[in-house]
Amino acid sequence: MLGDKEAKRIIDEALGYAKEATQAEVMLNTEESALTRFANSYIHQNVAESNTRVSVRIVLGKKIGVAGSNDLSSEGLRKAVENAMTIAGFQQENPDFVSLPGPAPYENVNSYNQETANASPELRADAVEVVCKKAKAAGLVASGAFEIASGDIAVGNSLGVFAYAPYSNAAISTVIMGDDSSGWADYASSKVSDINAEAVADEAVGKAVRSRNPQRMEPGDYDVILEEYAVADMLDYLNFIGIGAQALQEGRSFMKLGEKITGDNITITDDALDPAGFPFPFDFEGYPRQKLTIIENGVARNVPYDSYTANREGKPELNNGHALPAPNTYGPIAINLFIAPGNSSKQEMLKQVQHGVWVTRFHYVNVSRPLPPTLTGMTRDGTFLIENGDISKPLRNFRFTQDILAAFANAEAISRTTKLQKGFFGGTTVPAMLIRGFHFSGVTEF
Repeated sequence: MLGDKEAKRIIDEALGYAKEATQAEVMLNTEESALTRFANSYIHQNVAESNTRVSVRIVLGKKIGVAGSNDLSSEGLRKAVENAMTIAGFQQENPDFVSLPGPAPYENVNSYNQETANASPELRADAVEVVCKKAKAAGLVASGAFEIASGDIAVGNSLGVFAYAPYSNAAISTVIMGDDSSGWADYASSKVSDINAEAVADEAVGKAVRSRNPQRMEPGDYDVILEEYAVADMLDYLNFIGIGAQALQEGRSFMKLGEKITGDNITITDDALDPAGFPFPFDFEGYPRQKLTIIENGVARNVPYDSYTANREGKPELNNGHALPAPNTYGPIAINLFIAPGNSSKQEMLKQVQHGVWVTRFHYVNVSRPLPPTLTGMTRDGTFLIENGDISKPLRNFRFTQDILAAFANAEAISRTTKLQKGFFGGTTVPAMLIRGFHFSGVTEF
C-alpha cells in the first residue's frame, strides 16, 4: 500500500502537471492479490500479483480525456497527464458536463483488515485441503478458488478533493462434482478469519451427494425457494439493468419513483458504510458514499447518482456518491446492496410449499429484455423437487425466463438470515426467498 501521505504526494505532483486543464482528477489504486485455484481435488495454480495504477481525467472546457499508467515516476505521471490532455483535445464537447465534484467530508469506516492482507499461501492451501479431503471422502471431485485482495484507493482533483482509504477482502468458492451431480458453496468477507472452510465444504459436498440421479420434470410455473446465491444473481442483474440515474434519465429504467414496483416485503438499500458488506467511504470521484434506500416496502424511492448525472439535472445536491472509475459508460451504480431480511427460516419456508422447486444458484444468466427487467439462465449445483413441505428428490436443471420485479412481487416469505456475495462491482447481501409462480421455460435432458 502507498499510505495516505505518499498517495497525496503523488496526486499533487500529477495535478501540478495539469495546470493548463480546466479541471483535473487523479485516482490511484494499489492492490496486492493472491489466488489459489484447485481442480480434480488438488491445487493446480497459486498466483500473486502486485499492481499500482494511476488514472488521470482531464477536462478542457467540456471536453474530457482519460489516460492511465502503471508508472508513478515523475516522468510517468507527466506522460499520463499529457496523454489525457491529448485525448481530451480530440473529444467532442459534452454539453451535459458541468464540473467535477468539490471536496466533501466522508466517514471513516473499517474497510481494511490486517489479518486478511497478511494471509499466507499456506492459509489458503490449508482451507483448500479441507474442501478436497471432504470431497474425496464422499467419492466426489472438488474444484474452486480461494482469493485474497488488499490495497488502497486515493482520489484527488484540482477543486481540492482528496480522499484516501485502504481495503481488504477474501472469498472462497467451490463446485463439488459427481458423475451426475454437483454442489456449490462460497463465502466472502472483508475478514479472512470469517471464512470457515469446513462449513463451505460440508455445504457443497452435501448438495452434491443429495443431487445424485436427478429426475426430469416438465418446465412451467412453480413455487420456488431461492437460496441466497440465486437471489443475489437476480439483484445484481437488476442493478445492472436499470437502478442507476443514467438509466432513469435515458428512459430505460424500471425505477418509477414513488410507485410500487415489488411486493410490500421488499426493501433494498445501498449502504457502503455497513460493515456487513464490503464497506468503503467514498466513490471513485472521492465523493462520500451515502446510504440510499432504493426500494422501500415495494415502492421505488431513490436511484444512485454521481456528479455528472446530478449536474445533468441541474441538481448537484442529488449526488449520493456512486461514481465508477472514469471513463464510465454505465453511469452511477450501487455497489453495496442489501435486501432487508424477513422473519422466516428456510425450513419454515419449505413447509409452506406443497409442490415446487428448491434452487441453489443460477448459471449462464443473460438479460432477456430490459423492460420489464427479464432474465434467462440455468439452475445449477443443487436443484430439488419440493413435495408436501419437504425436499423429495433431485431434479435436472431448468432454464428460467423470469421478470425480476414480478418475482420480487411474488416473494411470499423471506429468510431472517442474510449472506454476503461478491457482486459485479462490490458486495451484495441478501436473504433466501420463497417466490410463488416462478417461470421455468425449459429443462436439460441429461
